[in-house]
Amino acid sequence: MKIARLKLYSEERRLLWHLRTHGPTPRNDLALALQVSNSALTKLSHNLLNLGLIEEMASPDTQSRGRPTIPLTISAAGGCAVGATVHKGVLEIALIDYAGGIISLTSEEVGAPDPYEFARLLDQRITELSTRHRLLGMRFLGVGIAVPGPSLSRDGERWHVVNNLPRWRDVPLRQILDETLGLPVVLQNDANAATVAEYYLGGHIRRSSTVVVILLGYGIGAGVIEDGRLLKGELGGAGEIGILHTDDKPRPSTLDLMSVLQEAGCNITSVAHFDHVTQGYEDVIERWLNRTADQLEFTVNSAIAWFDPGEIVLSSPLPESLMVRLAARLNRGHLRWGGHRSSSKICVSKLGGSSIALGAALLPIHASTAPG
Repeated sequence: MKIARLKLYSEERRLLWHLRTHGPTPRNDLALALQVSNSALTKLSHNLLNLGLIEEMASPDTQSRGRPTIPLTISAAGGCAVGATVHKGVLEIALIDYAGGIISLTSEEVGAPDPYEFARLLDQRITELSTRHRLLGMRFLGVGIAVPGPSLSRDGERWHVVNNLPRWRDVPLRQILDETLGLPVVLQNDANAATVAEYYLGGHIRRSSTVVVILLGYGIGAGVIEDGRLLKGELGGAGEIGILHTDDKPRPSTLDLMSVLQEAGCNITSVAHFDHVTQGYEDVIERWLNRTADQLEFTVNSAIAWFDPGEIVLSSPLPESLMVRLAARLNRGHLRWGGHRSSSKICVSKLGGSSIALGAALLPIHASTAPG
């Protein structure tokens, strides 16, 4: 793969962002939307066509009389990016094309590697994937890494990583990854990565300007994206909603449910084959759902009050059917959307546990076109 850092003018980024948020669009409509002349639009589109970032697509009116309208669209061949995360002893790697298509999604058991071991293994897997999918001549935009824990500084050099990866905590992660991979690296909190995945792959990018994603994973975290901008906060720790749940009570999360089930005698060690492993413990799960819905109600109402979101999404490696039941409890509860607007239903991610790795892969692509 050919390493490339895209340097685009602001108007080129605006055009690309419009195509991402509105889909295939004819040139005349693009000129009107961007408020530029047809000649300026022609020049902009010509440059992006030459770069291979956009392409012309067949128009449905090619059989009609007169000159056909040919929409422009994001080109899958414009490049690719890799995303990776390690959690609960599993390394997940996603490979995404420039249009957001999933080229590859793999997972393997790796235990709890230190950052150096993780970087060396990831370097090996990137080489294998690029060969297997014949991407050696394709533009490579970078590697996104989803980190389970908040950043300790806005530059993302050091992270307060979860206890399950103790050797990752407060070490120069970016330096380690840069030196080992020799590739452009983007580091992001796992909840923020999941938010980017939901925004692009969940279709929210074309429905809502503001989306909040609540991730029940190692712990509980959240991400907020507004008009394509991911809210980071002073140190990059925006969305650390776990602090809203006091230490004297368990925080609602995937690990929390597994712990509750284990205490009840269930032999569960991962979310794989969850429904089969938890047969006979339906009452335990039911009580956990009720307790978790009560805990999340304040969190969701806080998100509504602060961000006025168009959509709130629950994301988790837990089975989608279980998360649907949790969302139903929240939607039947006391959510305070206010009298000034219509209420929205809490929805559930269809990406499951893969949202984190997929979102990590989308980070370099997002950086190339999203508003600055």
